[in-house]
Amino acid sequence: MYIPAVHAENSLQVLRQLIRDNPLGLLTTAIHSKEHPFLQSSHIPFVLDVDDEESDTEMGRLRGHLARQNPHSKAMIEELRSDPEKHNILEQDVLVIFTAQHHYVTPKFYTETKPSTGKVAPTWNYAAAQVYGRARIYFDSASEETSEFLGQQVSDLTRHGEASIMGYVGGDRPEGWKVTDAPARFINILKKGIIGIEIEVVRLEGKFKMNQEMGKGDREGIIHGFHSLQNDIGKQIGDLVKQRSEQNEA
Repeated sequence: MYIPAVHAENSLQVLRQLIRDNPLGLLTTAIHSKEHPFLQSSHIPFVLDVDDEESDTEMGRLRGHLARQNPHSKAMIEELRSDPEKHNILEQDVLVIFTAQHHYVTPKFYTETKPSTGKVAPTWNYAAAQVYGRARIYFDSASEETSEFLGQQVSDLTRHGEASIMGYVGGDRPEGWKVTDAPARFINILKKGIIGIEIEVVRLEGKFKMNQEMGKGDREGIIHGFHSLQNDIGKQIGDLVKQRSEQNEA
Protein backbone atom coordinates (compact mmCIF):
# COMPACT_ATOMS: atom_id res chain seq x y z
CA MET A 1 0.00 0.00 0.00
CA TYR A 2 1.30 3.43 -0.95
CA ILE A 3 1.39 5.45 2.29
CA PRO A 4 2.60 9.06 2.10
CA ALA A 5 3.86 10.23 5.49
CA VAL A 6 0.99 12.70 5.88
CA HIS A 7 -1.54 9.83 5.59
CA ALA A 8 0.33 7.21 7.65
CA GLU A 9 -1.15 5.79 10.84
CA ASN A 10 1.67 4.41 12.99
CA SER A 11 -0.25 3.57 16.15
CA LEU A 12 -0.86 -0.17 16.42
CA GLN A 13 -3.60 0.49 18.97
CA VAL A 14 -5.47 2.61 16.41
CA LEU A 15 -4.99 0.00 13.69
CA ARG A 16 -6.10 -2.84 15.96
CA GLN A 17 -9.28 -0.87 16.71
CA LEU A 18 -9.85 -0.25 13.00
CA ILE A 19 -9.74 -4.02 12.43
CA ARG A 20 -12.15 -4.72 15.28
CA ASP A 21 -14.57 -2.06 14.07
CA ASN A 22 -14.38 -3.40 10.51
CA PRO A 23 -13.71 -7.15 10.90
CA LEU A 24 -14.55 -8.20 7.33
CA GLY A 25 -11.08 -8.62 5.85
CA LEU A 26 -10.02 -9.52 2.32
CA LEU A 27 -7.70 -12.53 2.62
CA THR A 28 -5.31 -12.92 -0.32
CA THR A 29 -2.89 -15.79 -0.96
CA ALA A 30 -0.40 -16.67 -3.70
CA ILE A 31 -0.23 -20.49 -3.94
CA HIS A 32 0.99 -22.51 -6.90
CA SER A 33 -1.61 -25.11 -7.83
CA LYS A 34 -2.47 -27.20 -10.88
CA GLU A 35 -6.18 -27.02 -10.09
CA HIS A 36 -6.72 -23.53 -8.70
CA PRO A 37 -5.70 -19.92 -9.50
CA PHE A 38 -2.33 -18.73 -8.21
CA LEU A 39 -3.88 -15.60 -6.65
CA GLN A 40 -7.08 -16.04 -4.65
CA SER A 41 -9.01 -13.70 -2.37
CA SER A 42 -11.88 -14.29 0.04
CA HIS A 43 -13.88 -11.92 2.24
CA ILE A 44 -13.66 -13.29 5.77
CA PRO A 45 -14.72 -11.81 9.14
CA PHE A 46 -11.84 -12.05 11.61
CA VAL A 47 -11.30 -12.02 15.34
CA LEU A 48 -8.14 -10.20 16.47
CA ASP A 49 -6.36 -11.60 19.54
CA VAL A 50 -3.93 -9.41 21.47
CA ASP A 51 -2.25 -10.45 24.73
CA ASP A 52 -1.56 -6.88 25.92
CA GLU A 53 -4.11 -4.30 24.80
CA GLU A 54 -1.89 -1.47 26.10
CA SER A 55 1.09 -2.57 24.02
CA ASP A 56 2.40 -0.24 21.30
CA THR A 57 4.35 -3.07 19.66
CA GLU A 58 2.16 -6.21 19.72
CA MET A 59 0.44 -6.90 16.39
CA GLY A 60 -1.54 -9.94 17.52
CA ARG A 61 -3.16 -12.88 15.74
CA LEU A 62 -6.15 -13.08 13.41
CA ARG A 63 -8.63 -15.95 13.52
CA GLY A 64 -11.19 -16.73 10.85
CA HIS A 65 -12.89 -19.49 8.88
CA LEU A 66 -13.75 -20.32 5.26
CA ALA A 67 -16.20 -22.68 3.60
CA ARG A 68 -14.49 -26.01 2.93
CA GLN A 69 -15.92 -25.97 -0.61
CA ASN A 70 -14.35 -22.59 -1.37
CA PRO A 71 -11.63 -23.08 -4.05
CA HIS A 72 -9.45 -20.90 -1.85
CA SER A 73 -9.74 -23.47 0.93
CA LYS A 74 -9.05 -26.30 -1.49
CA ALA A 75 -5.85 -24.66 -2.73
CA MET A 76 -4.54 -24.21 0.82
CA ILE A 77 -5.42 -27.77 1.81
CA GLU A 78 -3.82 -29.14 -1.35
CA GLU A 79 -0.63 -27.19 -0.61
CA LEU A 80 -0.39 -28.44 2.97
CA ARG A 81 -1.21 -32.06 2.18
CA SER A 82 1.63 -32.09 -0.36
CA ASP A 83 4.16 -31.65 2.46
CA PRO A 84 3.28 -32.83 5.99
CA GLU A 85 6.52 -31.21 7.24
CA LYS A 86 4.84 -27.84 6.91
CA HIS A 87 2.71 -28.73 9.96
CA ASN A 88 -0.33 -27.04 8.44
CA ILE A 89 1.48 -23.68 8.13
CA LEU A 90 1.53 -22.07 4.70
CA GLU A 91 5.03 -21.34 3.47
CA GLN A 92 4.00 -18.12 1.72
CA ASP A 93 2.94 -15.02 3.63
CA VAL A 94 -0.72 -14.07 3.37
CA LEU A 95 -2.22 -10.59 3.09
CA VAL A 96 -5.42 -9.35 4.71
CA ILE A 97 -6.87 -5.92 3.90
CA PHE A 98 -9.37 -4.17 6.15
CA THR A 99 -11.22 -1.11 4.87
CA ALA A 100 -13.05 1.34 7.12
CA GLN A 101 -14.93 4.54 6.25
CA HIS A 102 -14.62 5.71 2.65
CA HIS A 103 -16.38 8.23 0.42
CA TYR A 104 -16.04 10.18 -2.83
CA VAL A 105 -14.92 13.81 -2.35
CA THR A 106 -16.35 16.36 -4.76
CA PRO A 107 -14.22 19.40 -5.75
CA LYS A 108 -17.27 21.51 -4.82
CA PHE A 109 -16.09 21.11 -1.21
CA TYR A 110 -12.72 22.82 -1.91
CA THR A 111 -13.81 26.29 -0.84
CA GLU A 112 -10.29 27.73 -0.89
CA THR A 113 -8.67 26.40 -4.08
CA LYS A 114 -11.70 26.05 -6.38
CA PRO A 115 -12.70 29.76 -6.33
CA SER A 116 -9.13 31.04 -6.52
CA THR A 117 -7.51 28.85 -9.22
CA GLY A 118 -10.01 26.23 -10.33
CA LYS A 119 -7.15 23.72 -10.23
CA VAL A 120 -9.04 21.01 -8.38
CA ALA A 121 -9.91 17.37 -8.96
CA PRO A 122 -12.08 14.85 -7.14
CA THR A 123 -10.56 12.27 -4.82
CA TRP A 124 -11.62 9.45 -2.52
CA ASN A 125 -11.19 9.47 1.24
CA TYR A 126 -10.67 6.18 3.06
CA ALA A 127 -9.10 4.46 6.04
CA ALA A 128 -7.51 1.03 5.69
CA ALA A 129 -5.14 -1.42 7.34
CA GLN A 130 -3.02 -4.13 5.73
CA VAL A 131 -1.91 -7.23 7.62
CA TYR A 132 0.87 -9.58 6.55
CA GLY A 133 1.54 -12.83 8.34
CA ARG A 134 2.03 -16.59 8.47
CA ALA A 135 -1.14 -18.64 8.33
CA ARG A 136 -1.90 -21.93 10.03
CA ILE A 137 -4.84 -23.82 8.54
CA TYR A 138 -7.14 -26.07 10.57
CA PHE A 139 -8.70 -28.43 8.01
CA ASP A 140 -8.74 -31.95 9.52
CA SER A 141 -12.42 -32.34 10.39
CA ALA A 142 -11.65 -35.47 12.43
CA SER A 143 -9.16 -33.63 14.63
CA GLU A 144 -10.14 -32.51 18.12
CA GLU A 145 -7.76 -29.56 17.73
CA THR A 146 -9.62 -28.38 14.63
CA SER A 147 -12.99 -28.82 16.32
CA GLU A 148 -11.86 -26.82 19.37
CA PHE A 149 -10.35 -24.06 17.24
CA LEU A 150 -13.49 -23.68 15.10
CA GLY A 151 -15.78 -23.82 18.13
CA GLN A 152 -13.84 -21.08 19.90
CA GLN A 153 -13.44 -18.94 16.79
CA VAL A 154 -17.11 -19.07 15.81
CA SER A 155 -18.22 -18.33 19.37
CA ASP A 156 -15.82 -15.38 19.74
CA LEU A 157 -16.75 -13.97 16.35
CA THR A 158 -20.45 -14.25 17.17
CA ARG A 159 -19.94 -12.57 20.54
CA HIS A 160 -18.07 -9.70 18.88
CA GLY A 161 -20.75 -9.30 16.21
CA GLU A 162 -23.66 -9.39 18.63
CA ALA A 163 -22.13 -7.03 21.22
CA SER A 164 -19.72 -4.69 19.44
CA ILE A 165 -21.47 -4.44 16.07
CA MET A 166 -25.15 -5.01 16.84
CA GLY A 167 -25.02 -3.51 20.33
CA TYR A 168 -26.86 -6.40 21.97
CA VAL A 169 -25.29 -6.05 25.42
CA GLY A 170 -28.24 -6.44 27.74
CA GLY A 171 -29.80 -3.78 29.94
CA ASP A 172 -31.76 -1.43 27.70
CA ARG A 173 -30.67 -3.58 24.74
CA PRO A 174 -31.63 -7.26 24.34
CA GLU A 175 -29.13 -9.99 25.01
CA GLY A 176 -27.19 -11.15 21.98
CA TRP A 177 -27.60 -14.48 20.20
CA LYS A 178 -25.12 -17.17 21.30
CA VAL A 179 -23.87 -20.20 19.41
CA THR A 180 -25.17 -22.34 22.25
CA ASP A 181 -28.70 -21.13 21.44
CA ALA A 182 -28.59 -23.48 18.41
CA PRO A 183 -28.68 -27.30 18.77
CA ALA A 184 -25.19 -28.71 19.35
CA ARG A 185 -25.65 -31.34 16.64
CA PHE A 186 -26.54 -28.62 14.12
CA ILE A 187 -23.42 -26.60 15.02
CA ASN A 188 -21.23 -29.71 14.72
CA ILE A 189 -22.58 -30.35 11.23
CA LEU A 190 -21.84 -26.76 10.22
CA LYS A 191 -18.29 -27.04 11.59
CA LYS A 192 -17.65 -29.98 9.24
CA GLY A 193 -18.23 -27.62 6.33
CA ILE A 194 -15.63 -25.01 7.25
CA ILE A 195 -11.90 -24.77 7.85
CA GLY A 196 -10.08 -22.47 10.26
CA ILE A 197 -7.27 -20.01 9.66
CA GLU A 198 -5.00 -18.43 12.27
CA ILE A 199 -2.56 -15.73 11.15
CA GLU A 200 0.42 -14.66 13.23
CA VAL A 201 0.77 -11.01 12.24
CA VAL A 202 4.31 -10.02 11.29
CA ARG A 203 3.54 -6.63 9.72
CA LEU A 204 0.66 -4.22 10.24
CA GLU A 205 0.40 -0.90 8.44
CA GLY A 206 -2.38 1.58 7.96
CA LYS A 207 -3.49 4.72 6.24
CA PHE A 208 -6.07 7.43 6.91
CA LYS A 209 -6.40 9.43 3.69
CA MET A 210 -8.53 12.32 4.94
CA ASN A 211 -7.33 15.39 3.00
CA GLN A 212 -4.46 16.09 5.41
CA GLU A 213 -2.32 17.28 2.50
CA MET A 214 -4.72 20.10 1.59
CA GLY A 215 -4.80 23.69 2.81
CA LYS A 216 -6.76 24.65 5.92
CA GLY A 217 -9.48 26.43 3.96
CA ASP A 218 -10.14 23.41 1.76
CA ARG A 219 -10.14 21.07 4.75
CA GLU A 220 -12.71 23.25 6.50
CA GLY A 221 -14.81 23.23 3.34
CA ILE A 222 -14.61 19.45 3.15
CA ILE A 223 -15.65 19.08 6.78
CA HIS A 224 -18.62 21.40 6.27
CA GLY A 225 -19.49 19.70 2.98
CA PHE A 226 -19.63 16.22 4.47
CA HIS A 227 -21.59 17.36 7.53
CA SER A 228 -24.08 19.10 5.21
CA LEU A 229 -24.93 15.71 3.64
CA GLN A 230 -26.90 15.06 6.84
CA ASN A 231 -26.40 11.31 6.84
CA ASP A 232 -24.38 8.95 9.02
CA ILE A 233 -21.51 8.35 6.59
CA GLY A 234 -21.21 12.08 5.88
CA LYS A 235 -20.92 12.81 9.60
CA GLN A 236 -18.38 10.02 10.06
CA ILE A 237 -16.15 11.19 7.20
CA GLY A 238 -16.51 14.84 8.20
CA ASP A 239 -15.54 14.02 11.78
CA LEU A 240 -12.54 11.99 10.58
CA VAL A 241 -11.35 14.80 8.31
CA LYS A 242 -11.67 17.20 11.27
CA GLN A 243 -9.82 14.83 13.61
CA ARG A 244 -6.98 14.18 11.16
CA SER A 245 -6.77 17.88 10.30
CA GLU A 246 -6.31 18.74 13.97
CA GLN A 247 -3.72 16.00 14.41
CA ASN A 248 -1.83 17.23 11.36
CA GLU A 249 -1.78 20.83 12.62
CA ALA A 250 -0.65 19.66 16.07
